[in-house]
Amino acid sequence: MALKDISQAQESKLGKGLKQRHVTMISLGGIIGAGLFVGSSGVIATIGPAAVFSYLLAGLVVLFVMRMLGEMAIAIPGIGSFTEYIRAGLGNGAGFTSGWLYWYFWVIVVAVEVVIGAEMLQVYIDAPKWIIGIVLLLVLTLVNIMSVKSYGEFEFWFASLKVAAIIVFVAIALSYATGITAPSGSTFKNLYENSFMPHGWLSVIAGIPMVIFAICGAEIATIAAAESDEPAKSVASMTRSVIVRVLLFYVSSILMVTAVVPWETIVKGQSPFILAMNIMDIPYASQIMHAVVLVAVLSCLNSGIYVASRVIYSLSNRNEAPKSLQKVSKSGVPVKAVLISSLIGYIAVLASIFSSEVVFMFLINASGAIMLLIYLLICASQLKLRRHFERTAPERLALKMWLFPGLTYAVILSITTMLVAMAFTESFRSQIYSSLILVAVIYTIYYFNFARDKSKEALSQNLSKLPKHDS
Repeated sequence: MALKDISQAQESKLGKGLKQRHVTMISLGGIIGAGLFVGSSGVIATIGPAAVFSYLLAGLVVLFVMRMLGEMAIAIPGIGSFTEYIRAGLGNGAGFTSGWLYWYFWVIVVAVEVVIGAEMLQVYIDAPKWIIGIVLLLVLTLVNIMSVKSYGEFEFWFASLKVAAIIVFVAIALSYATGITAPSGSTFKNLYENSFMPHGWLSVIAGIPMVIFAICGAEIATIAAAESDEPAKSVASMTRSVIVRVLLFYVSSILMVTAVVPWETIVKGQSPFILAMNIMDIPYASQIMHAVVLVAVLSCLNSGIYVASRVIYSLSNRNEAPKSLQKVSKSGVPVKAVLISSLIGYIAVLASIFSSEVVFMFLINASGAIMLLIYLLICASQLKLRRHFERTAPERLALKMWLFPGLTYAVILSITTMLVAMAFTESFRSQIYSSLILVAVIYTIYYFNFARDKSKEALSQNLSKLPKHDS
């Protein structure tokens, strides 16, 4: 069976309720989260104003990975979960492992965002955290069950609010930093007065893994595009422009924060945006940013449920997850896949309360290096598929990775360096070891259930099955 037929059979049941605007904002929303508004404090406090370079370099890595995904998505349209490109290039073992790793990553994102969201909502709601978390998760699970369009609409407005908040902040901060609204003139001296790069270039490089975790998520758009009316156009738009815009949002907002706020006064875990707004004498700064961060949390939670459900649905279609998860509703939603993905969130909420230092922390640590490992597999897949299509069907390469193969090899080297650096950095060591244990467990499951027994092997979609022509 040709790959085109396989992908169409796999995804034909899903709804097609997403528009181009939905996919665009889903891509933006997947990246802009609490990691920017709050998590950036740790990066800036550790690195200083030069943190802007950490964000720039990490953003470039993500940009190049998304370009590779775009190339593969245009060459092999309608494939569904992007982890299937890894399967196409590297075989079933890599597809199985990356699929389950990515599912795990997002159900843990769901769990973490539920806990954070519940804590934030306690400001307004006088109820135990676990009750708020369960109700919050239930509401967004119902949103995802209704239809893909309902998810898309919610995420469109969540992402729009986040983007608007960043644009307004950058405009106000630029006015202040240039001295237009600041009472004592320009504040750009904060960038260099106490050293722009107090700990040298090494700290800038070491900060990249922290930033990668904050800005990953753009790949959601390649999954959402499969449920849009124009998947190829959606993916092309995402890879050509959206990631660049997000990169500009991150870099410009971090630059403005460090221009307004003396970096040594920023405290880890406390939003540097609130501190900047207080310095600029913005009324109700804490309340405004609290609302923005809450929207960011709800957005990530909403997307996490969506992505996790589609990934496990895709695995189910390959007989690598329970077959019952293949069933979809009349509106084209894999309801059981949504429910099983959100179930982990309920378990994690309870774990955060009754075993916060053991179970919950292991769950979080095990997801620490997953995205870097998946990005590495994406690069390796693109390297192999690009050469295959150049030989057999160059007309499929309508969107190409820049400076191939040199830039692909450079990204592989960069990601490998980050993983090695994590293994030798005390604060990240437990994360990478936990992640590698998880990889070993998942691949062992694959080996004993599929690789050794060819009668159980999932429908192959590796390189040997790729058609030589798009027919």
